[in-house]
Amino acid sequence: PLEQRLKELTHSSPNMLFMKGSPDAPRCGFSRQIVELLREEGVTFGHFDILSDEEVRQGLKTYSNWPTYPQLYSSGKLLGGLDVVREMKEEGELKDALAASDAPVPLEQRLKELTHSSPNMLFMKGSPDAPRCGFSRQIVELLREEGVTFGHFDILSDEEVRQGLKTYSNWPTYPQLYSSGKLLGGLDVVREMKEEGELKDALAASDAPVPLEQRLK
Repeated sequence: PLEQRLKELTHSSPNMLFMKGSPDAPRCGFSRQIVELLREEGVTFGHFDILSDEEVRQGLKTYSNWPTYPQLYSSGKLLGGLDVVREMKEEGELKDALAASDAPVPLEQRLKELTHSSPNMLFMKGSPDAPRCGFSRQIVELLREEGVTFGHFDILSDEEVRQGLKTYSNWPTYPQLYSSGKLLGGLDVVREMKEEGELKDALAASDAPVPLEQRLK
């Protein structure tokens, strides 16, 4: 259900930013500015590119009762957008508002929420628009050639996730592609599945649209 997905996404990092693009490749000025503010404060945050998933983009507006992006969440609760975050920073309140969210979430719970945060979820180095290794770049190209919609997480942004996921998935290298929370494999596996014509089928179940009304229940 969509509401469950949104709840998992907003909780997938202690501080979670829903933005256009990624921190290293923002795709609007407001998103770029909020990333700069958070980095100036030394805040660690997860991110989700709302341009990669129209259902999340529209659904989150209703879920949070906030019509615009970016949106910053702390411990699953909406703090606000750029203006709110800028004001909190100027008043010296931002760190305090985020401090409680630095309480550690058990790693296994975080990994479960992250692997389920999109129907197809890619753990890679960098972002799809700014990959930071050749293998990550190649797997993005393969998925885009197949017209696959996927969420992503930059493992270089979080050492705990980077190391923990290797154990969680029993897979020692990156990138890693998950579908419906289950590991499909890395670049070689995905390339082989694509060549055999099996990739779309493996991902199909997770791409099957669930009626929006049902997702919002």
